[in-house]
Amino acid sequence: MACQLTLEEREVVSQMIYAGESNVEIARAMGRHRTTVWRERQRNGDGDEYQAVAAQAGANQRRRERPLERKMDRPEVKQYVCEKLKQCWSPDQIGGRVQEQFPDEPRRHVSHQTIYVWIRARPQEERRTWQECLRRGGRKRPRNDGRGRLQGTCSIAGRPKVVNEKKRYGDWEGDTVVGARHSGAFVTLVERRTGYLAARKSCDRRARRVRGKIEQMLSPLPAELRRSATFDNGKEFAEHELLERNLNLKTYFAEPYKSWQRGLNEYTNGLLRQYFPKGTNFDCVSWRDLKAAVDQLNNRPRKSLGYRTPAEVLQSVYPGCI
Repeated sequence: MACQLTLEEREVVSQMIYAGESNVEIARAMGRHRTTVWRERQRNGDGDEYQAVAAQAGANQRRRERPLERKMDRPEVKQYVCEKLKQCWSPDQIGGRVQEQFPDEPRRHVSHQTIYVWIRARPQEERRTWQECLRRGGRKRPRNDGRGRLQGTCSIAGRPKVVNEKKRYGDWEGDTVVGARHSGAFVTLVERRTGYLAARKSCDRRARRVRGKIEQMLSPLPAELRRSATFDNGKEFAEHELLERNLNLKTYFAEPYKSWQRGLNEYTNGLLRQYFPKGTNFDCVSWRDLKAAVDQLNNRPRKSLGYRTPAEVLQSVYPGCI
């Protein structure tokens, strides 16, 4: 979409008209389309007469009198934003994705600041509805729970550089998310390079059962997508040696009480809590409910992926793997 002519450009138009040049020649000299010059002469000229200062004054006057159209007042923009907010996309994800999806339609582009301002300006009930779709507040660091170090583990300090720098696919971070009053748990795995989430519901956090859930998630994948996994020192991961043997998977363990060493998994578990807040009884959560939430997260665009989704990236590299 072409921007408005400047006063300097209008001076060029005026001088070239005086010199008898055609619209095509004027447009070529300015690097504009010929219809831009034709419209300019129709709007701001008087027959064969064209004065740059008068043309600029007329354009400014029309701009002042033009009714203000806000981005979120455009039906196509509002519909897109509302649909994605209902899917729990963040304003940053929405703004980045719309530019990637409609690169040649700048009227549809909207910034995350505009979306936040629009939400804050809604009536109270509507504002509360949209705010519930947002992830509010930071995730508090969990208190030390007294768990020690498991036996026979390989420390995260020994993890290869290629894993730390996320230069390959197939390196995972794992954890569990616990329901209210220990009403079951979710076993979660996050692929480090893409942020792709896999999760299974478990009735408890016994090591044998958690190992079984991890094997269910990773065994169908090609060997290139199950290279390593990094866990915390919870007793639910005590059967890590069986995991290594059954999946040909190298396991690493973060240092006790340093959850930031598995920051991606902690962050993704926080996103999952949007759907199942603390206090949720996991006995009342079906595997279909969990799968629907995981699918939504895997189909949210990520800034780190150029606003592509984890599912899109993983599927493009390993077709049919998910």
